[in-house]
Amino acid sequence: MTDSVITASHKLITDNLPLWTAAHTTKSSAGRGTSSKLNLHGIKKLRELILELAVRGKLVPPEGGNERALENLLSKEIDRVLSVNKGKKPAMTAGAESWEKPQVPPSWRVMRVNELLLTQQGVQIAKSAQITEPHSGFKRYLYISDFKHDNSLKFVEDKYPGKEVTPNDLVMANTGSPGEVYYGVDGILSNNLFKISFNSEIFNQTYVYLFFKSPLFISRLNQSIKGGAQQHLGHKLIGSQYISVPPLYEQHRIVARVNELMALCDKLEQQQTTNITAHETLVETLLAALTRSSTPEETAENWARIAEHFDTLFTTEHSVDQLKQTILQLAVMGKLVPQNPDDEPASALLARIADEKARLVAEGKIKKQKPLPAITDDEKPFALPVGWEWCRLAHAGYDLGGGTPSKSKGEYWNGDIPWVSPKDMKTDYISNTVDSITERALKETTIKLVPTGSLLMVVRGMILAHSFPVALTKRPVTINQDMKALVYSELKPEFLLLLMKGLKDDLVALVDRSTHGTCKLVSDKLWLKVLAIPPNEEQHRIVTKVNELMTLCDHLKANIQQAKQTNLHFADAVVERALG
Repeated sequence: MTDSVITASHKLITDNLPLWTAAHTTKSSAGRGTSSKLNLHGIKKLRELILELAVRGKLVPPEGGNERALENLLSKEIDRVLSVNKGKKPAMTAGAESWEKPQVPPSWRVMRVNELLLTQQGVQIAKSAQITEPHSGFKRYLYISDFKHDNSLKFVEDKYPGKEVTPNDLVMANTGSPGEVYYGVDGILSNNLFKISFNSEIFNQTYVYLFFKSPLFISRLNQSIKGGAQQHLGHKLIGSQYISVPPLYEQHRIVARVNELMALCDKLEQQQTTNITAHETLVETLLAALTRSSTPEETAENWARIAEHFDTLFTTEHSVDQLKQTILQLAVMGKLVPQNPDDEPASALLARIADEKARLVAEGKIKKQKPLPAITDDEKPFALPVGWEWCRLAHAGYDLGGGTPSKSKGEYWNGDIPWVSPKDMKTDYISNTVDSITERALKETTIKLVPTGSLLMVVRGMILAHSFPVALTKRPVTINQDMKALVYSELKPEFLLLLMKGLKDDLVALVDRSTHGTCKLVSDKLWLKVLAIPPNEEQHRIVTKVNELMTLCDHLKANIQQAKQTNLHFADAVVERALG
């Protein structure tokens, strides 16, 4: 392995630092603080690259000349391991003979794990034989969880020879997260762990740990591991793996170099997280100032500030999602399109809605609504534009609830009538659902048919912790008990939909959360929610403008996603090139 190869490997790491930090994905875009939910893919790939280069002899320049001494040590160790195993040659996993040896420097050697390392599975000890406090003649009993935290210590009698582990050993999980490796601690291993011991004259403990963490080892392990939902790692499989063995003094240099580079990764990770958090805060602050603007002049000034730095502000999917939500908020506040004094005022629209509800009550089609409290000044979050009017959600129409037909009656299910539950609320318009019911279910239960063009809302479920799903019906449907429907007239359906989306944060703030995590928006809070209603003609203008701006946001988001995928693929390609 020449110095030029080492230099090229170093350049791949250092020359591509912008790439490592640019390549990341988002695990979840819900709520604030998405930096904590980032998957820093580029830095993760950099860590993997460092480990892979380390165990392939491409991270530090190898020093030849002591091959014979290493050969002698290995030969003696093979004999010792064989003696410990009582002369029995370890069995190999099926197909291991055809595995390709990794390419390493001439001064290194590649051996099977079971030729040089000893593995010993732990022991299962009954709960009744475990105690929770230290005691003379007892040792700590180690589960996988004990290598992650010290929350629940257990102790057992020190009477299990060969099952003890010390800080000089390594420990590997054989179930749960098979192949996950930890540094040993004093104790006795449970049966879901392996002890891995080795000769310190041949191996640096941290080098062996890094090897078991390397993609070179993990990829082969994952290809060979057995099991379905509960995967299991056996003695033969781990013992059949290849391990690259540099001279001991070189292992020390490799460990030092890896530690140095991992510290750099830690720094890059912290810097990236800090930068993303600062960026999110800046975007949120500027957009909040926009929605708080009290005059058209202030709105224009705040927008100009955003527009001047648009290209640097909206560079992530999360920032574009924030922009989209701000557009909806501006729309429902009357700040997105100009008012026209010639429009029929919203008060006339609300009067027609009230007349229609009175007619339905008189015809016995709906129940008379109990009087709603007057809207107080404290409930009005902003000054209304000309022609707009305040009303409660209950003023807009009448509500329908839902339910679930008996699951034990097969004749109620798999019919032609859509049955909407929260899992269907992933689109703006509902016409098809996962489940459906029959006409018989509709006739024999209290479930009501929700008309076409109604507004559906999720009012119970964990999703209410951060979202408020709404949708419009494209055909008559039924709903389950976690949903509510608003049947309305006069209001433009698309405007009502974006109105409710624009009020997402307000509605989520009204949700009650139980101690066990259930989220529910009670009816009184929902139907008493105050809305700002614009004239009918302005509703149409708002919808047109919002659709236009949302299309631009979607294009921007698609470009960001494409650039992100390019960075991810490029990071992967750099790693492949380094190892090729």
